[in-house]
Amino acid sequence: MIETVDSAATAREIDKRCAQAGRVMPVLIEVNSGREAQKAGVFPEDAESLLREISTLPNVRVKGLMTMGPLAGDPEDSRPYFTATKKLFAQMKKLDLPNVEMRYLSMGMTNSYHIALEEGANLVRMGTRIFGERDYPR
Repeated sequence: MIETVDSAATAREIDKRCAQAGRVMPVLIEVNSGREAQKAGVFPEDAESLLREISTLPNVRVKGLMTMGPLAGDPEDSRPYFTATKKLFAQMKKLDLPNVEMRYLSMGMTNSYHIALEEGANLVRMGTRIFGERDYPR
């Protein structure tokens, strides 16, 4: 599954490549709930139109949403973003679109997973807990 689809162009490219390979790719739409400039993701108000566009692609299946809270600081600071994404998830689930099964809500990382779970996440990313601190080149 690809958890970071945030544009129709990306989804179309995935669709094209999957058609060539004879595959169907499950994806999550990445939502930038915090509207953070340094993060990718579609803004919440644009998520439904993106979902509708992706739902027309025969080799892509939307399985849910993904968001990240702030990378550092108090994990509680992530709660409003997780709450907003859970609300969006519920709204999008009601649309009952073809090629869409709103099944997964991926929120939270090592710092904030417990808040994410309280807010409805059923997928979390625990890289730092598993692999330890990493030094990313800037």
